[in-house]
Amino acid sequence: MTKKRKSRGRAKGGKGRSDSVQCSNCGTLVPKDKAKKFTSRVSLVEPSLAKELRAAGAYIAAPKTVKYYCVSCAVHYGLVKVRARDERHLY
Repeated sequence: MTKKRKSRGRAKGGKGRSDSVQCSNCGTLVPKDKAKKFTSRVSLVEPSLAKELRAAGAYIAAPKTVKYYCVSCAVHYGLVKVRARDERHLY
C-alpha cells in the first residue's frame, strides 16, 4: 500500500495506542499525537487597566490556554495550511 505521509499522519512512532483528546471546535475525539495543539495566553485584565497597573509595578498573570483541534478544523481556521504533494510526500 502506498504511503501518503512519512509519519502516517501522526507522531506516534512505535508507542502503540495514544490518548484521545476532544477537538476544541467540533468535539471529535482525535488521537493526541495527531491533533493540532495551540497554546495562547489570555489576559484577565483589559488592556487600558493593565497598562496602568504595569506602570505602577504590578505583575499581571496571563494564564495559558491549550486548545486541541482536529485536522479538518485546523485547516478551516487557517491554523494549518494544505501543503502540496511534493512537500508532504514520503519520497
